[in-house]
Amino acid sequence: MFEINHQTVLVTGATSGIGQQVAQDYAKKGWNVVACGRNQAKLAELALKFPNIATLAFDITDAKACREALSGLEPCPTLWVLNAGDCEYIDDGVMDAALFRRVITVNVIGLSNCIEAIQDQFTAGHRLAIVGSISSELALPRAEAYGASKAAVKYLAHTLRMDLAAKQVHVSAIFPGFVETPLTDKNNFAMPMIISVEQASKSLIDGLSKGKSNLYFPRRFTSIIRLLGTLPYSWQHALIGRLLKQP
Repeated sequence: MFEINHQTVLVTGATSGIGQQVAQDYAKKGWNVVACGRNQAKLAELALKFPNIATLAFDITDAKACREALSGLEPCPTLWVLNAGDCEYIDDGVMDAALFRRVITVNVIGLSNCIEAIQDQFTAGHRLAIVGSISSELALPRAEAYGASKAAVKYLAHTLRMDLAAKQVHVSAIFPGFVETPLTDKNNFAMPMIISVEQASKSLIDGLSKGKSNLYFPRRFTSIIRLLGTLPYSWQHALIGRLLKQP
């Protein structure tokens, strides 16, 4: 049962990785949590573990399902953490349009579906947190689809920040580096300075509690990537291969 006087946070992508940990950590802090995802079994596990977690099962790529699941929430969240996303890589520089479409559909169209479904509930003082990736700062090998999608997410977050300012709705853009999740478990390359999902969740929650507009973690790795992103493209390409130890 939700506590009437407690704050409410909605988290998408709450059935694994960062989203799952964030949902659990907010619940431990006493927040009411609306955990969203496609895996009904994992959502049920969350609800059994935490009485202050309610769940919504839907596919963010289905605009109608988003509207039906996310409209008219009671109690209305004051914090919206849009975290759901996916990653697939393009190998050997050979474009795979179907793969590209899948990634863009989840990471960009799915995000816009969620925003459209919840925007009528925004009121002054709400915070919209959009989880992107540090890959949006720098071109990385095999990341034609994933990096392009996260670059779009970054642009979307920054433009929303300007447009929602008039409504006093605050937008935070979140740029994780490598985090130990089921998605990164599939990676077969070096992941410098990778952090645990617990560390990522703590950084995210602490940053949002401080009202930060842009969150980068882990700090050292994301600072290096951001610095490389300011260099000439020829330098970037040479240095990123060394950093990621690409053959």
